[in-house]
Amino acid sequence: MPNEELTRRVFLARTSQYLSLTFASPFFAFGQASIVSNPFTLGIASGDPTDDGVVLWTRLAPDPLNGGGMPSQRVDVAWEVASDERMEKVVKKGQAVAAPNLGHSVHAEVRGLDPDRWYWYRFKAGSYESPIGRTRTAPDPKKPVDKLSFAFASCQHYEAGFFTAYKHIVEEDIQLIVHLGDYTYEGAARPGRPRYHNSPEPTSLSDYRNRHALYKTDPDLQKAHQLYPWIVTWDDHELENNYAADMSEDGAPRDAFLERRANAYQAYYEHMPLRRSSLPKGSSMQLYRRLRFGDLAEFSVLDTRQYRTDQPCGDGNKPQCPEALADRATILGKEQERWFLDGLGKSNTRWNIIAQQVMMAKVDRKPGADQMFAMDQWNGYEAGRNRVLKYLHERKPSNPVVLTGDIHSNWVADLKIDFSDPKSATIGTEFVGTSITSGGDGADTQPLVEAYLPDNPHVRLYNNQRGYVKCSVTPERWQTDYRVMAFVEKPGGGIKTRASFVVENGRPGAERL
Repeated sequence: MPNEELTRRVFLARTSQYLSLTFASPFFAFGQASIVSNPFTLGIASGDPTDDGVVLWTRLAPDPLNGGGMPSQRVDVAWEVASDERMEKVVKKGQAVAAPNLGHSVHAEVRGLDPDRWYWYRFKAGSYESPIGRTRTAPDPKKPVDKLSFAFASCQHYEAGFFTAYKHIVEEDIQLIVHLGDYTYEGAARPGRPRYHNSPEPTSLSDYRNRHALYKTDPDLQKAHQLYPWIVTWDDHELENNYAADMSEDGAPRDAFLERRANAYQAYYEHMPLRRSSLPKGSSMQLYRRLRFGDLAEFSVLDTRQYRTDQPCGDGNKPQCPEALADRATILGKEQERWFLDGLGKSNTRWNIIAQQVMMAKVDRKPGADQMFAMDQWNGYEAGRNRVLKYLHERKPSNPVVLTGDIHSNWVADLKIDFSDPKSATIGTEFVGTSITSGGDGADTQPLVEAYLPDNPHVRLYNNQRGYVKCSVTPERWQTDYRVMAFVEKPGGGIKTRASFVVENGRPGAERL
């Protein structure tokens, strides 16, 4: 867990900075900035839908890659929600404040909408109007729902390729997009890539803002945000590769790393359609949460980075060391784990969706008698995984399905109460989605992985192409389609279904169509 005193000091320092800026300029808190060019360069977005509302997002940034280009004054931003795409039947409207201490971002929490229907929205700032966006509310939690369709994605390294996958996602028959982390990457610009980052590795708030802005300027990503509500969670690269709580991969001093974490977390909040409940407090940010879609499905959105203990055996692929088996090793932290399991125990939806970052299924990555595991995943936290799987086995929440990103490849795995025994009970299903671009073009298979798959009979699919995953859910059936692309290192890659799997209500485990 992060050091509370250090977190408190970072929070107080950040608050003091904002107050000094406020009193240094009489116009900071009360003035209105003059906008002289289009401030909607980063697009618009919506997210975290409920049965009566949604979060609407934008950030004013006429010069997006150079700090945003806004003066240190607040701006009133009007928003409208309509029941038609021409915005002629406005049903809700209001004003939000875009303030400099939050990068002139806007998070308008709209309520009073009808459940389970499409709406359209836009923003106005000065004489400028944003594009018209489309969003959708969740169904009434007390009413039956016959279908939910969504896509999930992760790992969109800007330098590794083009975000063409989003061009295909917006053409799918879906209601929602779920992003499982690595929305941005923190590396410095490197030569020889299809595209280039815009700075050295970020550490300051302005660095992270500019990195998010670069990603948000991608037109395919903007369109996906414009047309669908999103549910988001982070992984590691939004801050630093393979960090654990307040511990840097590179061994940076804890004070300095917490300051960097505060910067990264704030920039993440500023660029995502998240509620005020996720507003960072110093170097901490509440991201785990639940979202319900009628009686059909409930999402438990997890954070496996902020609260984990340090990787007990270090990073990389290696045998499990004794520390990985210890009860004190945790990937969720005690509070989040308790919240997660309590919620599963109280859930009364048909499907319980666990949206998280790193692979939960145990996969032995070395052929033969010796074993080797990816220790940044749940493999490094065996006791925590066992507690979760035991809970699923004994309490039997209805149809648990785990959605995972992180590893730039497609996997389907049965979740077993004992992975060493193929005959042990299957208690859930894990669908791991590949990257949008990370890893480059990829290939259908990889010989090193194919060599150890026979030692993992609970694994039903492996594929190493780029793309996304589409899920179609009804009360009796869950279908997952793995949508893959032949290339991403140049624009224009086509899309196809590599494989489809079905989970039947009441029958854990996936069957290939």
